[in-house]
Amino acid sequence: MSKAQVTKAHIIEQAAALFNQQGYAGASMSDVMRVTGLQKGGIYNHFRSKDELALEAFDFAVQRIQQRFMGALKGKRHAVDRLMAILSVYERFLEDPPVQGGCPLLNTAVESDDAHPALRKQTQMAMNDWRSLIERIVDKGVARGELQPIVDAATVATILIATIEGGIMLSKLYDDPAYLEQALAHLRTYVQQQLATPG
Repeated sequence: MSKAQVTKAHIIEQAAALFNQQGYAGASMSDVMRVTGLQKGGIYNHFRSKDELALEAFDFAVQRIQQRFMGALKGKRHAVDRLMAILSVYERFLEDPPVQGGCPLLNTAVESDDAHPALRKQTQMAMNDWRSLIERIVDKGVARGELQPIVDAATVATILIATIEGGIMLSKLYDDPAYLEQALAHLRTYVQQQLATPG
């Protein structure tokens, strides 16, 4: 990588953590300068605006999560094992987050609701990717007889994502990992007892 590419990557990584912790609106360019150690001109050499930086920083944060999914899923073929692998990504999410500040999908979805349409669109696309991953696993599992034939992929994706994100939100709010741990324990039971084909 060239020096310019290294600098740009550094800005994106630091901004991703900053925006995830303080929010896009709550983080100023002065804050970006502080965490990157660069002057405003040095940042604007790589990004035309704070909006452009926010979009690239969000993409970086999402890629970090996707890398963890791919690592957890590697070598797992059975649908139940693959769903459990997705849950396992969140077992250490609070103590070792992919980006400091909690879940970037949750944080950005809440913040970008109406104020930042481009960021909202990026968040929807990232969420669609997550939903699609779960839905593909479930559909293949049903087709192979690994999951019960009545299981609906879209419903499973909604239940898993909503429960995980709710657990993260409560654990962050109360500074207590027990809420996410309880959510994950419930989902493991749900996958094994309600989705998996008996026997």
